[in-house]
Amino acid sequence: MFYYLLKYVLLGPLLRLVFRPRTEGLEHVPDSGAAIVAGNHLSFSDHFLMPAIIKRRITFLAKAEYFTGPGVKGRLTAFFFRSAGQIPVDRSGKDAGQAAIREGLGVLGKGELLGIYPEGTRSHDGRLYKGKVGVAVMALRAGVPVVPCAMIGTFEAQPPGKVIPNIHPVVIRFGKPLDFSRYAGMEDEKAILRAVTDEIMYAILTLSGQEYVDQYAAVVKAEQAATAERERKFPRMPLS
Repeated sequence: MFYYLLKYVLLGPLLRLVFRPRTEGLEHVPDSGAAIVAGNHLSFSDHFLMPAIIKRRITFLAKAEYFTGPGVKGRLTAFFFRSAGQIPVDRSGKDAGQAAIREGLGVLGKGELLGIYPEGTRSHDGRLYKGKVGVAVMALRAGVPVVPCAMIGTFEAQPPGKVIPNIHPVVIRFGKPLDFSRYAGMEDEKAILRAVTDEIMYAILTLSGQEYVDQYAAVVKAEQAATAERERKFPRMPLS
């Protein structure tokens, strides 16, 4: 009940007022039955903008840190995310991927919409990064279509670290559902999972027009953080 209160009364109208999102291809999201909506991830606001404009309820897999914050603020954040249809997933440890897949299959098994960001984390620079194969595993095991989605303009409206959004036009664009039934029973074959994931990411890329980076976003972030830390500890001396 609180999900729909947020969507239609408390949060949805505010998001529409602030971001004024324009939608394209919304007819590609099925009116019923299980399906995966796979999108790029540019901004914290993505978690709320897409659910606000989709007619059906959609459940997202979100990082567990949103649900475990300390104090009153942490409890309120956790309550808000749960009420908004988010499921916490621990992204640390070797079993993190399997936990996310189990949760996702549970949503799909109930005939619902599952939202997922195949990149696994927000883009820190606005580019589109290599997708993780969990989305392919779920699509093949559940035998459901994947609807590609591109969030356009949310990075400029609310880049990482920005609390109060900028006034910037936002477009939410959906593509035709991708059917992977030809790969039924092949969800344990690594080459197939990679091919399916890459096809999904290419569809998102076509919709978004982003620059593509054939590396995982988390790896690039870690490398850049390590470089920044080295430069902080050992600053370069001027040549003269």
